Amino acid sequence: MEAFDFLTQTFTAWCNSHLRKAGTGIENIEEDFRNGLKLMLLLEVISGETLPKPDRGKMRFHKIANVNKALDYIASKGVKLVSIGAEEIVDGNLKMTLGMIWTIILRFAIQDISVEEMTAKEGLLLWCQRKTAPYKNVNVQNFHLSFKDGLAFCALIHRHRPDLIDYSKLSKDNPLENLNTAFDVAEKYLDIPRMLDPEDMSNSAMPDERAVMTYVSTYYHCFSGAQKAETAANRICKVLKVNQENERLMEEYERLASDLLEWIRRTMPWLNSRQNDNSLATVQKKLEEYRTYRRKHKPPRVEQKAKLETNFNTLQTKLRLSNRPAYMPTEGKMVSDIANAWKGLETAEKSFEEWLLAEMIRLERLEHLAQKFKHKSDIHEEWTKGKEEMLQSQDFRHCKLNELKALKKKHEAFESDLAAHQDRVEQIAAIAHELNALDYHDSVSVNARCQRICDQWDRLGTLTQKRRLALDETEKILEKIDTLHLEFAKRAAPFNNWLDGTSEDLVDMFIVHTIEEIQGLIDAHNQFKATLGEADKEYNAIVSLVKEVESIAQKYQVPGGLENPYTTLTANTLTKKWSEVRQLVPQRDATLQGEFRKQQNNEMVRRQFAEKANQIGPWIERQMDAVTAIGMGLQGSLEDQLHRLKEYQQGVNAYKSNIEDLEKIHQAVQEGMIFENRYTQYTMETLRVGWEQLLTSINRNINEVENQILTRDSKGITQDQLNEFRSSFNHFDKNRTGRLTKDEFKSCLVSLGYSIGKDRQGDIDFQRILAVVDPNNSGSVHFDAFLDFMTRESTDVDTAEQVIDSFRILAGDKPYILPDELRRELPPDQAEYCIQRMTPFKGPGAIPGALDYMSFSTALYGESDM
Repeated sequence: MEAFDFLTQTFTAWCNSHLRKAGTGIENIEEDFRNGLKLMLLLEVISGETLPKPDRGKMRFHKIANVNKALDYIASKGVKLVSIGAEEIVDGNLKMTLGMIWTIILRFAIQDISVEEMTAKEGLLLWCQRKTAPYKNVNVQNFHLSFKDGLAFCALIHRHRPDLIDYSKLSKDNPLENLNTAFDVAEKYLDIPRMLDPEDMSNSAMPDERAVMTYVSTYYHCFSGAQKAETAANRICKVLKVNQENERLMEEYERLASDLLEWIRRTMPWLNSRQNDNSLATVQKKLEEYRTYRRKHKPPRVEQKAKLETNFNTLQTKLRLSNRPAYMPTEGKMVSDIANAWKGLETAEKSFEEWLLAEMIRLERLEHLAQKFKHKSDIHEEWTKGKEEMLQSQDFRHCKLNELKALKKKHEAFESDLAAHQDRVEQIAAIAHELNALDYHDSVSVNARCQRICDQWDRLGTLTQKRRLALDETEKILEKIDTLHLEFAKRAAPFNNWLDGTSEDLVDMFIVHTIEEIQGLIDAHNQFKATLGEADKEYNAIVSLVKEVESIAQKYQVPGGLENPYTTLTANTLTKKWSEVRQLVPQRDATLQGEFRKQQNNEMVRRQFAEKANQIGPWIERQMDAVTAIGMGLQGSLEDQLHRLKEYQQGVNAYKSNIEDLEKIHQAVQEGMIFENRYTQYTMETLRVGWEQLLTSINRNINEVENQILTRDSKGITQDQLNEFRSSFNHFDKNRTGRLTKDEFKSCLVSLGYSIGKDRQGDIDFQRILAVVDPNNSGSVHFDAFLDFMTRESTDVDTAEQVIDSFRILAGDKPYILPDELRRELPPDQAEYCIQRMTPFKGPGAIPGALDYMSFSTALYGESDM
């Protein structure tokens, strides 16, 4: 009977807590429900519904009829009444009466309790465990022993109303005090009547579970409003946190995009500049600046571009997962704008490097021509010194016959010499013309000097002709000739010209780029050396003429016989020049051999570059193929793909030293002025581009796989579903581009069982789908957008309506909310976030400070113009 007394007290208090709303109550639960009238009234109060009109008679059958009406109503609510009949209630059967009241409590007070889809009892127990978890000495495991010491009741009250109980002063050693404190506070401040006796609770070996559940359920219903507010606040915090993070990512994207585009804008004028003073040193300086730019300035920007694309893709994925509209960067900062600007930068780089190399070749050619022009001009001007004065001389008018003949022969030798120099003058003019054609920077002085030489040459021709006419006129008087002098003059002049030309050729500069070219020069020089024997014979023959003249003059004592009237050349001059030629030959040998060794070194550099490039090029291509294959999603789970991609990323980073080694070899190639390499098809530029594309591809695929994992986990799709989506996507991605055209996307949807009609409504539905998966109207659908579409419609996501309902709970069903209410229910930073962005409420009943939470909520999801 002790258990029945415990239940009787609790159930009586519970019934009175409801019957008092109708202005009545019961004193004896065993007797007061026998006529069925208060039982029907109790059901009407707790259900809010009207039962059939009761019978007012006092006979036994009247009472049974009323109790049956109550029991029928209970049964209509889906409650099975086992072994409980109206007769037992009317007869005052306490056990049956208590069983009926417990059934009513279960149906109307406990059954509606729902926590994480558990049963009512389990849900109520879990609610108690969560609310009392932070409190020491409280461990709710059941509805009997866990509540004996009263601390669990006190913890529930303190959790929701900390102002009513000072929990720190409570002790597990004072169960009776704890129970009285909880019951008194609940009755006084929470309008929860005493349903349990503290002494019975503390003294009982095991309090009745049904009595404790009944009493605890009143706590749950009392605090359910606070629970709803907490849930609403948590939902709003979650939504606002997502929105704040998205705004941060948008701001970071705008900042990175602006910085990268500004750097490209500043760099493009420098790359497009073609200003040059035609100086080889200036072009070499520009080339060194360009190398510094490629090594130091551009690599950080490549990383910045990759980070920009990664952030953009992550932001779009988060927006899709949080049911937000796609992010559209400000005008001029789209990913496509950045890609176009980057492509323009790479095109300008290629053009700038090609221009620098072309300028190097051109200016080197110019310097060579300028030196050659100066050398030939110096020789010619040295030869023409005094020639005009000599031709204008009237010495022949005062000489003897032999002297006259000598003068005439001398003049003939000069004419021969003059004709021999015609080629040199033409060469000088041709070189000057080529320098002008190649825009030589000092072409003004070149033209002036060339003009002086040509003008003087014309004057020499005119003066020579005049002197010959004068000698012919005087020749009739003076006819003696000295054969030996004449012979010397005739043979010495061409030999002297040959010596001058040979000396000039032996010191002539040359430019070669291959071993074959320098070998050709060496072969030509060897052929020249083979002719030196004949030249030595000619030299000895000419010198023998002079010796013969000296012998005759000495033998016959001829006045002035040693002076050769036909030429200014002497044997000493020829001997000196011949000696110079013999000295220049070994010097030329050494110069050619030095150049040959240089070309051999260049050939070695070519082979070194080719050997390294022929390793790196195929390696990059293999890595690209492997990364592309992983990106198709056909190799294991997403985690496996991500793991393999990161392994490839580590491998690529470890391989970077090979690229740097090749860059060093390439610098030696450029410093050696090596412009062609027949040992490889790869250039440094193509390898740089391939390397950058490989890094970009790995980063992009890692980002895509991470986004797919984020989508899979947040949407709750299985690996088999993900594989099915990927397999269908790849089947229609015939070109393996990682995206589908509109027709391919439509066919893919149909293959997955998605019904799209062929009528006008079907076209409208398909266009609606395209607006979701391709918000930028790019004409193609990426796998991330395809995956998001296939999962989003079947998952529970936050909506604007849910956020509005949450704000309505916080506002107490008002159409507006006050700043104090936001600060009370939300964390400080998110409360201020809402207050700053909500517009004033303009609707009926608005008060000062009222905020419009409806327009704010719709703006979060892109459904208004806020």
